[in-house]
Parts: sequence; structure tokens; C-alpha cells
Amino acid sequence: MTDQMTSGPGGAGERLHALDAARAGALLLGVVFHATMAYLPGPSFWFVQDDTAPAMALIFYVSHIFRMSLFFLLAGFFARMMLHRKGTGGFVANRAKRILLPLVVGWPVVFVAIISCFIYGFTQSVPAGTEPPPTPPMTAQNFPLTHLWFLYVLLMFYAAALVLRGLVVAVDRKGRLREGVVDPVVRFLAGSPLGFAFLAAPTAIAFVAAPEWFMWFGVKTPDTGVVPNAMALVAYGTVFAFGWLMQRQMSLLEKWRSLWPFNLVLAAALTAGCLYLVGVAPLLAPAAGDWKEIVYACAYALAIWCWVAGLVGLSMQVFSRRNAAIRYAADASYWIYIAHLPVVMALQVVFLKVDLPLWPKFAALNAIAFAILFASYALLVRHSFIGATLNGKRPRRNRSINEAAAPAAAE
Repeated sequence: MTDQMTSGPGGAGERLHALDAARAGALLLGVVFHATMAYLPGPSFWFVQDDTAPAMALIFYVSHIFRMSLFFLLAGFFARMMLHRKGTGGFVANRAKRILLPLVVGWPVVFVAIISCFIYGFTQSVPAGTEPPPTPPMTAQNFPLTHLWFLYVLLMFYAAALVLRGLVVAVDRKGRLREGVVDPVVRFLAGSPLGFAFLAAPTAIAFVAAPEWFMWFGVKTPDTGVVPNAMALVAYGTVFAFGWLMQRQMSLLEKWRSLWPFNLVLAAALTAGCLYLVGVAPLLAPAAGDWKEIVYACAYALAIWCWVAGLVGLSMQVFSRRNAAIRYAADASYWIYIAHLPVVMALQVVFLKVDLPLWPKFAALNAIAFAILFASYALLVRHSFIGATLNGKRPRRNRSINEAAAPAAAE
């Protein structure tokens, strides 16, 4: 999905293995995140509801704070890296192949599979003879991007980045403004909670300014409509832009490595404070527009940045060395995220009738889902044209040692 070769610390051509791990974790966590949705306490907002537990809501809540923000920060980081390696033409061609093509080809398949799961779930969870709810007409306002919205929004961010970069280069031809002003500001913002507070401000403002904000759910997912909601554009656009700017100064990754315990402790404390204000169970009610909303918006937005910085720093600390298993998981994670939702939904329906305690059932569902998804990647994707489209060509085991050791030419 992304080209991660760099001439930064460690020498030319070295992969950023830690960021491989962070990106893979963010995408693979999506499987667990969506699996919890059938087990959340309170009023159901998913297509089926099984046994429930507050701990399921905790998994959902915490992972939603950072999961996609972490992904978009890394997407911005690697986008700038790729642009400088391949040039504008190469960048556009690469993103069209890796992002636009999977969206255009994958969306119809995923959408039909999701609708099939909805129908399957309806037949298994309601009395026989019950009429299904009417299907609303598909319009620009309610167009179902499904979980593939992240590809759609990425394309928007790439286009905006190219336009803005062109304007900046036209104004700052010698780079003095970027080196003398932008880079020091980015170093300050990346280096302290005060800097994170400045970074969090646009998202906090977007929360409070939203016409209707369901506080418990944080950033409203832009999975419906061809025009993403302003809250998501601000929240994810900010982290994407900062990831882009961070790539100018690779040493900032080392800064986050040194601060990861502090950032994660602060993230956990802010998350606990947010939960104290809204409760653990999902709250399907819009914000009241009082002081609690403002405090919560500030704490939640700051928690996003602390989680992201802490997890990137932790990855730098733990996963900086090459690890074949993590590299494989990173390669597989893109396919798994695209394909996972219908698999998880189908299993949620199947497990409705499985007589197991909640946690063994949840563990079994995730284990089977991951087994299916990794097997499909290994057997159908990795060495096929699908894998070449998503990640570039990958060498087979029976090739020579030298050939297998070389980085993929089409990364």
C-alpha cells in the first residue's frame, strides 16, 4: 500500500520496520474493532446484537480514538516520502494503482457482500415472516462508502497535498520559509503536550462546532455520502498533514521513541477522563452543548495525539529491527482490512446460535476471521495480480536467496 524505503537513519534503502508494525497494527485492529459491534451494551446500532459486556464497549471506544488517526498520520508521512522518490507523475500513477483501483474495483464486491450479510442477519435474528425495513434510495448524501471510506478520503488528501505543495514551492522556491519557520514549528509541536494541545485544537473545535455530535463515538466516521463530514476531514486531515511535515525531519521519530511511556500514560489518563464524563456504555444521544461537551472535546482531541505519538514511539522502541513475521503481516494488512468486514459480519450471524460464553465466543470469532483472511491472502492474493496491485510483487519462496532478499521493485 505504501512505499516505505528511505535513505534516512540506517542507510539508503532501509525500510522503516517500526512504522510497518504500526500501520499493520492499525489496520488489523479494525477486525477486532468491528467484531465488538455485535457485543456492545445498550441500544443496538449494529445489524445484529448478541450477548453484551461493558469491556466490549471499552475495546471499541479506546481503539476508535487512535486507530484511523494513526493510519492517516503514517499515510501522510509515506506520501511525502514517495513523492520525493518517484516525482509527481510517479506518485500519481502509484496512488492510482494502489488506492484508486482497489476502491473502484473493490467497492462493488464489498458492498454486495455486506448487503448479503445484512439479509442473512435479518433472517436469523427476527421472527419468520417479518418484513425487512425498506431500503432508502441511494443519493449523494447517503452513498454507502462502507469501511472503504478511508481510501476515498485518502485520495482527497493526496490531491489536496499536491495542490498545496505546488503553491508552497511556488512561493518558497529556495525552501527558506520551510526550513526557517515550518520545520522549527513542527519540532515544537511534536515535542511536548503543549504542542499536542495546539495540534488537537482544530479537532476540538470541529467537535463543538458540529451541528450534532455524538460524543461517545468521537470522530464521526465518513462512511456515508460523497462529501465527507467536516469533523472527519479536520481530524484526519490534521494528522495526515502533520505526518507529511514530520517526514521532513526523520529525527522526530526518535523524539517520539524517547517519550512513548509518557505519551501513553497521558493518553490513558485522558481516555479515563473522557469515559468518566460519558460512561462506558455507548451513548446514542447528541451533545448537550454545555461545559461538559467543551471539556470532553478538548480531552478527546488531545488523547488522539497522545495515543498516536505514544504508539508510534512504542513501535520505534520495540519493532525497529527487521522481522519477517511483521513484514508479512504488514503486507497482508491492506488486503485484510479491505476484505474483513463481510467476513466478520457473517461470523457474527453464525455465532448468534453458538452456545458459548461471551469471551470464548468473541475469541473464536476473531480467530476464525483472521484465519480466513490470512489464508485468503496467502492463497489468493500475495502472489497474484491482486497482491501486485495492492503491495507490489512479492518473491516466492522457491526463488533464489539473492532474489528473495531484494526489495520489491514495484513497491
